[in-house]
Amino acid sequence: MTRLGMVINMDVSPAKSVIVTRHAPLVEWLRLHGIEGEVTSQATEENVAGKDVYGILPMWLAAKANSITEVSMPKLPLEARAKVNGGDFTVEQMDEWGAHLVRFTVREG
Repeated sequence: MTRLGMVINMDVSPAKSVIVTRHAPLVEWLRLHGIEGEVTSQATEENVAGKDVYGILPMWLAAKANSITEVSMPKLPLEARAKVNGGDFTVEQMDEWGAHLVRFTVREG
């Protein structure tokens, strides 16, 4: 399945989507792949409850969301990780690093 196919098969509704990041290139990459929604750098129970979240959350908070989707970049070189964590990357680099979406459902047990 192609990366674009993975996005198309996801039911993406901006009203039900929250993007948790402080990195503008990630928001742009998601937009280019048809994903838009409220953008926040600080997730709370109130803004993720029952929503489809794109970004990274602690497990206890992810359990409040309908789903949690991360952008995985399997070709990200080890020496570039600090750059990415600092937000110093481009949409083109994300594609070079194999960016694709991986969705999870987390439930408290």
